[in-house]
Amino acid sequence: MQVLLLALVLFAVGTALKVPMRVRLGMLALLWLAVVIGHLLLPATHPLRVANGGDARPWLVLAMAVLAVWAYRAGLRRLRSRAATAAAAAATTAAGHGPAKAPPFSEAELGRYARHMMLREIGGPGQRRLKGAKVLVIGAGGLGSPLLLYLAAAGVGTIGVIDDDLVEGSNLQRQVIHTDARIGTPKVFSAQMQMEALNPFITVRPYHRRLTEADAGALFAGYDLVLDGTDNFDTRYLANRVAARQGTPLIAAAITQWEGQIALYDPVRGGPCYECVFPERPAPGLVPSCAEAGVVAALPGVMGSMMALEAIKLLTGAGEGLRGAMLIYDGLYAESRRITTRSRTGCPVCGGMHG
Repeated sequence: MQVLLLALVLFAVGTALKVPMRVRLGMLALLWLAVVIGHLLLPATHPLRVANGGDARPWLVLAMAVLAVWAYRAGLRRLRSRAATAAAAAATTAAGHGPAKAPPFSEAELGRYARHMMLREIGGPGQRRLKGAKVLVIGAGGLGSPLLLYLAAAGVGTIGVIDDDLVEGSNLQRQVIHTDARIGTPKVFSAQMQMEALNPFITVRPYHRRLTEADAGALFAGYDLVLDGTDNFDTRYLANRVAARQGTPLIAAAITQWEGQIALYDPVRGGPCYECVFPERPAPGLVPSCAEAGVVAALPGVMGSMMALEAIKLLTGAGEGLRGAMLIYDGLYAESRRITTRSRTGCPVCGGMHG
C-alpha cells in the first residue's frame, strides 16, 4: 500500500537525517491519523479510501497492536527502573556499613519473571517471596513432574525433592520431567537435571531415599511448604503427621484413572489436616494404584500444575487457596467441583483444633 511505503520512506529519511525518534514516531502518527480521518469522512468510493483498503478498521487494529507492544515495553522499562532504584537505595543505605547488598534480581531474572511481576497479585514483592521460599516435594513421578517444572519455572528459590525410585520406561507415558535417555537414573537426579536446565537461578536439593518417620521431622524443618505427590497412603499419613506437628502447610493431591483431587492441609492456620478428612484408609482394593487401574497421560499434568499454582498462591499471598476446601476434577467429563472440608474433633494428629 502507498501509505505504508510513504511511512517507510519518512522513517528512513528521518533516520538518515538523525531526526529524534520522538519526532519520527510523531510523523508516522500524523500519517496514520490522516488515513483514518480520510476513511471516516470521504465517500466509500473515493480513490484515496479505495487505495488504502476501503475500511478504517484494519488501521484501528494496527494502532491497538502498536499500543500493546508499546505498553509491554514500557512495563518492562518500569520494572527495570524499579529494580535499579531499589539497588541504588540499598547501596546508599549500606554506605559506610560494609559492602552494598546485591539487588534482589539480576537483569536476566527480571526478564525471566516479567510476566509474574506484571500481575498485581504477585508483582515484585511476590516474586521476591518466591525466590526466598524453600519448598519440599515428595515424589518425582506423575504429579511431581509438572509440579517440579512449574515451581522451577516460577522462580521458587530452593526446591527439595525426595524419591527413592529409578526412572522406568513405563513412567514416560506421563512423567514428563524424565527422558528416555535417563531410564535407570534415580528420579531425583533426573528431575534435578531438567529443573536446572530450565532455570539456572534456583537451587535444587535431591534426596534419593524414601521418606521415613526417622528423618521426616528434620527434613521438613528446613522448608516453608511441603507438597505431597506420592501414590501410597503410608507416605501420605506420615507427611501429614509431621507437617501438622511442625505447623508446615501441606498441599496434597491424588489421581486415579481420569480423576484427581487436591487440597491444602493446614490445621495451625484454620484448616483441617489430612487425617481429619480421611480418618481411615480405604479398604484394600477399593482405591487401586495407577499401576493397577491405569491413568490417562495428561491427568497428572493437570493436577500437578494445580499443585504448583496453589503453592505459588500460598507463597505470594495471591487469591484464595484450598485451605478448608478440596477441589475434585473429573477429566473424563470435564467437570470440577469444590467441597468444604472441616477439622474433626478428636483427630489424633491435630486434635481438631478448629473443629
